[in-house]
Formats: sequence, structure tokens, C-alpha cells
Amino acid sequence: MSSAQESEPVLKSSPPSAIQDEGALRMLRDGRLDVAGRLVEATNMTLYCSVTLAGRTAACVYKPVRGERPLWDFPDGTLAAREVAAFEVSQATGWGIVPPTVYRDGPFGPGMCQLWIDTEHEIDLMGLVRSRHPGLRRMAVFDAVVNNADRKGGHLLPLPDGHVYGVDHGVCFAAEDKLRTVLWQWRGKPLARDAVAVLAKIERDIESGALGRRLRQLLTLAEVEATWTRVRRLLDTGVHPYPSEDWPAIPWPPI
Repeated sequence: MSSAQESEPVLKSSPPSAIQDEGALRMLRDGRLDVAGRLVEATNMTLYCSVTLAGRTAACVYKPVRGERPLWDFPDGTLAAREVAAFEVSQATGWGIVPPTVYRDGPFGPGMCQLWIDTEHEIDLMGLVRSRHPGLRRMAVFDAVVNNADRKGGHLLPLPDGHVYGVDHGVCFAAEDKLRTVLWQWRGKPLARDAVAVLAKIERDIESGALGRRLRQLLTLAEVEATWTRVRRLLDTGVHPYPSEDWPAIPWPPI
């Protein structure tokens, strides 16, 4: 692994607290789910809902498995589980990249349920995508780990406090390399020190810890092993990956 590592620029970006996440997860898992509308621009059925538990109500997104459109390169009916797997990896990193997400039953059957995030509407997404925001740099590492085939600018949710969430992780975790992203500004650059430490932890946790056990419940064994291999590759090279010459580097449309 390369010994040269870059320090991150000092910019405002801190992940939400684990305490907040745990409360949201309980609500998403156990609350009453009521459909309020549908996000019509989404490729798969994506329902805007309210979830209520113990007198508290929150907004959420519910994507039932029955509403998933078949894809040629991903097994049918697996996208919801992949979204949950992405949240599990996000939790293990401690970076708070993916909003609280669970797999649960709902009005249209089992599916993914994710906390709705209100974003900072004044932020220029194109400007954010091109920036050196430290949260995006961590997200670029995260995407390389989960093999995100569709990191568009529109999948970034910036908050007023500077934190940036990422959503729409249904096409992640393929066993074959499929990384497509708009976040290539760190390609070939040494990994930041905190990223190296997190990757080493993730490697151990996939191999023999709770993360590996959870991922094996959500993905195929080959996909879990490929995830571990991607983490090991990042640690061995010590740099952010380059775009593949055999696969489109940027999703379409990019935003």
C-alpha cells in the first residue's frame, strides 16, 4: 500500500449521530406506514410515505420489491436488499453516507424503507459535484467499496449543516466491476488517512464480523466476497480507483 496519503481540506461536514439513526431505524422498522404519494420520475416504484410510532411521525421513501423493473445485469427482486446492504456498509464506516434504511413489509409487500431527507435547495448540485468536499471524497471511497453503478449528481442530498447524504443504491454490489460515478476528481490520488483506517476496519468486519454476517443475509456469497476483494484492492493500492476502460465511467444522465 502506498505510504503517501493526502490530508483532507478543512470543510464543514460531520455525519449524523448514531443515536439519531437508531431512533429512526426503530420508527422505520416498527411504525405504521401510510402511502401519501408517488415519486413519478423514479425508474422503479418509489412511494412517499409517512411512518408513525408512539405518537411521532416522519416522512420516508418506500420501494416495494414488486415495483422493481427487471434489469439485464442484476437478479430480479434484489434491489431493495442492495439498498439495505449499502446502509449497512455506511453504518460500518461511521461516515453516515446513507440515510437510515430498513427492509420491511408495507402496503405493497416487502421492500426498502428509508428516512426522507430534506435538502439544502440553494446548493448548486453541479458545483457540489465538482467540488473537493470531504464528504464527497468519503462517498467516492464508499462507492468504490459497494461498486456503485449509478452515482449521479441527483443522488446527492446536501444538508444545510454541510453533511451530504447519498441515495439510490439499488444497483450496487455486483460481483463484476461496474463503478460509474460523477465523483472522479480524486482518481489516482492517495487515500486520506481516515479512509485507510476505515477500510481496514471494514475488511475485518466483512471477513469475520457483524457486517459480513449481515451482508450474507442480503447478498449472494459471491457478491460479499467481491466486496471484500474491492476493499483489499483499495488498501493494497492506497489510491482512489481510476475509471474502467471496459465500462462507462459516468452514468447517464449524470445529474
